Parts: sequence; structure tokens; C-alpha cells
Amino acid sequence: MNERIIELTEINPKDFFGTHNSNIEQLKKYFPKIKVVARGNKIKIYGEKELLDEFEKRLEMLVNHFNRYNKLDENSIERILSSEVNETASQTFDEILVHGVNGKLIKAQTFNQRKMVDAIRVNDMLFAVGPAGTGKTYTAVALAVRALKDKEVRRIILTRPAVESGENLGFLPGDLKEKLDPYMQPLYDALRDMIPFEKLESYLESGIIQIAPLAFMRGRTLDNAFVILDEAQNTTHAQMKMFLTRMGKHAK
Repeated sequence: MNERIIELTEINPKDFFGTHNSNIEQLKKYFPKIKVVARGNKIKIYGEKELLDEFEKRLEMLVNHFNRYNKLDENSIERILSSEVNETASQTFDEILVHGVNGKLIKAQTFNQRKMVDAIRVNDMLFAVGPAGTGKTYTAVALAVRALKDKEVRRIILTRPAVESGENLGFLPGDLKEKLDPYMQPLYDALRDMIPFEKLESYLESGIIQIAPLAFMRGRTLDNAFVILDEAQNTTHAQMKMFLTRMGKHAK
């Protein structure tokens, strides 16, 4: 009998295993000839080599689903376990940019938002121009979160010039983060719709998602990142040139 240990990284095992390990129990029923022991963030499996190989493939599909949609329920598990390993997602799922918090489906809602989604697939750089309230920032953040979940990039960089909207706020109290947060709220609001609170806090603390004013971009090279410059119309020519030259390898 063979033994393997599978370590789950970058996901919360408690959420993935389900209430009282219900998701793992469902997985066990699909593989009755394999002994499965789940503790902490590790899964130990015992059985024949061919069955263990198949188990790992199915588990990887479940992890990918969980990373993309932030949840794993009985119907999803049943569909994944009974599907072909190389089966591609249907067009319906492809149209969904992100499965947000509480099952919210985030899609392109207008023709121009759809054009943004299509354009980013074939271009490394995209300029979105339009009136306020047309979803430019929200759609861009959704595309960035999708790219992160699909492991197309390793981090998300969100930046905007620290410019006030028509009124002077004066000197703000607090440390650097507290001073800058009022300017960054539109970006935080979009992220909170798409990523569960605990995971978002973890991403921010570890630097997987970074939110910073444009002035802090100088001297950086942004590799393997999805970079969004919000409110770009408020930048100077020098700031825009500085930002565009920050892009590194495999950056969007």
C-alpha cells in the first residue's frame, strides 16, 4: 500500500474541508478504496498508486474551483468528480469574471465592459476612457482578481494619484496608511466585493495585493503583476511616463 501526503497552501483548510469535513467525506465516497486522513492543512492518502494519482488530479480540480469561486458545495464537488479531468469550463462560466463574496456573480454588464474583457486577453496594456460611473475601475479590479486566482500573475498592484475631489481635506491624522486610505477607498470597495474579508486581509499583509499612491511607484519594476492605475487623468505627463516604465516581465 502506498502513502502520500498532500499539503494545501494558499487556501483556508477549514473552508475547503467544509463543515465537519463534509467535503472530504464526499470525496471519500468517490474513492472508497483509498484511506483519507485530513488534519490541519495536510491530507494523507493510502492506497494503490493508480488510485492515488486519480485522487490527486481530482483534488487539484477541487482546489482550483475553490480558488476561483471562493466556495465549494456538494453540487460543485459532484460535478467535478464526475467530469472528465481535461474537461474545459462551459462558455457560461467563462463569462463570469469572478465569483464574489456571498456567491455574487461579477460579469461585464455593458458592451464597453465586454470590450475591456476581450481587449485584456490579447493586449498587455489597456487604456479605459469613459464617463464616471461606467464601471472602469470595478471591471479592471475584477479582471485582476481573476488573473490572480487563475495564477496568471503572482500579485495585484493598485495605484492612483492622491488627488482630492474638489475640496481640500487638509492634514489627515494617523500613520501613512491611515492618511492614504481615504484616497484608496474605491479600490478597497471593489476588492471587498470579490474576495472574502480574511483572505483579503491576508493578501494585503503578505503583499500579494498592494495598494499604494502613484508617488511610491518610482524605482520599482513590476514583474508577474496585474497593475491598475486608477484616475489616470489626474496624472502629469512625467507621472504617466514613470508609471508606464515600471512594467516588467509578464505584467499587465
